[in-house]
Amino acid sequence: MNAIETLRESIQWGHQLLEMVMADVSDDEARWAPPGLANPIGALYAHAVLDLDAIVNGMLKGGAPRFATDWAGQLGAVSPQMTLTFEWGRTIEPNLAALRTFGQKALADVEAYLDQLTDADLDRMVDLSGVGLGTRSVGWILNALVASHLNNMAGEISALKGVQGKKGYPF
Repeated sequence: MNAIETLRESIQWGHQLLEMVMADVSDDEARWAPPGLANPIGALYAHAVLDLDAIVNGMLKGGAPRFATDWAGQLGAVSPQMTLTFEWGRTIEPNLAALRTFGQKALADVEAYLDQLTDADLDRMVDLSGVGLGTRSVGWILNALVASHLNNMAGEISALKGVQGKKGYPF
């Protein structure tokens, strides 16, 4: 297995896990504001799927993200942020059904992007200093900001489901 196939499996699993965790979340549960500085489930989910789109279609491909073009105004959320702020998370009202469909489209875009990459492309450097991450390789971005991020969001959502009295992870 090469590096691209490893990344593909990691991203697919992260997305599958996120969707399994979200499968039984209601709109009320998604909008529930937890105590402290934690963001609602819906904000975490929106952030995860919107970032898939922003990172691949915007950052790596240099185009316009789908959320700003053919999906503009349909997701019940504002533009994603590289850092999920408390203010953003507490003010959006995500449309879960639309976000689930959007997430499938965003994952398909990631798959198409991976299909055209070579191992050498993974070494291309991208300037992320604007978001405090310095200069990183495409491979690092796909691993840390896509695959790992999906898993991180699934974990946070699982914990917030538990606080609301529900089972977090489905296994």
